[in-house]
Amino acid sequence: MAEDRLLIQRVQTGVRVEKRLLKVLKAFAEYQDMTLGDLLEGIVLHAFDGQCPFEPASLQRIKELKRFYGLDLDARASHRLVESAGPSSKKKSLKKKGAKKDSGDWK
Repeated sequence: MAEDRLLIQRVQTGVRVEKRLLKVLKAFAEYQDMTLGDLLEGIVLHAFDGQCPFEPASLQRIKELKRFYGLDLDARASHRLVESAGPSSKKKSLKKKGAKKDSGDWK
């Protein structure tokens, strides 16, 4: 089996992903006892070959996780997502203005 392995180089990346989608991905990776990175690599490699990366049982588990985390998005939403002006946007605008974070709540 060791001879079937492929030597690769991985890089650390920072990507922004819809919050509930990330929760489902992380939960499914944990369920499969694999890292999030390994799961994403597998999904992308299958997609690049035009294949579905999941068996029916996995699709059922993903459906359950989507329901649990309130993820109501599907493939039809993929090119229509617009980021809200949530808390992370506010933090960025404070940094740009040079404002200091209120440390009243930190101990």
